[in-house]
Amino acid sequence: MPFSRSAKGNSVSSTSWITETPIAHRGYHDMNKLVWENTHSAFARAIKSGFPIECDLQLSSDDVAVVFHDYETLQLCGVDGTVRDMPAEQLTSLKVGSTTDGIPTFGQLLKQVDGKVGLVVELKPPHEDDVAAFAGAVLTDLKGYEGQVALMSFDAKLVEALIDSGENWPVGLVAAEFNEAAKRKNHEALSLPVNFVSFCVDHLPSDFVSKARAKGLLVITWTVRDEASRKSAADFADQITFEGFDPLALSA
Repeated sequence: MPFSRSAKGNSVSSTSWITETPIAHRGYHDMNKLVWENTHSAFARAIKSGFPIECDLQLSSDDVAVVFHDYETLQLCGVDGTVRDMPAEQLTSLKVGSTTDGIPTFGQLLKQVDGKVGLVVELKPPHEDDVAAFAGAVLTDLKGYEGQVALMSFDAKLVEALIDSGENWPVGLVAAEFNEAAKRKNHEALSLPVNFVSFCVDHLPSDFVSKARAKGLLVITWTVRDEASRKSAADFADQITFEGFDPLALSA
């Protein structure tokens, strides 16, 4: 049956809200037809529908966290550039796809959401020299924010920096099993005191996920786009990150 209000296997009270409602991948977009990913419009649609929002963060040249998935701006904005080499003022002036939406800063996203729905925020792996600046920028934006937020990354050093900050936001590891090296890296990173794991649904079942759940960690999956992957996630995880459909509209 569809994910709705299950809390199976979750022993981390600070992440229990994640199990309540499926999470909209990069906001509740329409596969970039009219409503594009990681835009104010996609976030507004998610808020209206009551879906928590998953989004991606990158760091600008002036150390501002911006909401954008790609490292380069060409594919989504039609402008040749690298996010880390561009200041926030320039990035926020770019239009995403065929829309009038600009690239939001993380601070702007927090102001828009204002605690109405939860946020599952992926910090894209930075250059190793940028780990401290990236973690610091994100945590500074979150100062005083009273909504539900969980932070996560593929980058173990960034995950560790977020944990070591002493802030109370739940921190998770994003993981996949594209090869044996990735599998080893995942198991090594699981030694960190993370609160949850976000795992590639296409790589289920997984010994790594079984180990994470045995440790009492909540497991969410990315990215569920069809019924087959939704069912796989239901068997092995606690929540889904979805796109391209309304998971709550599916019949049991």
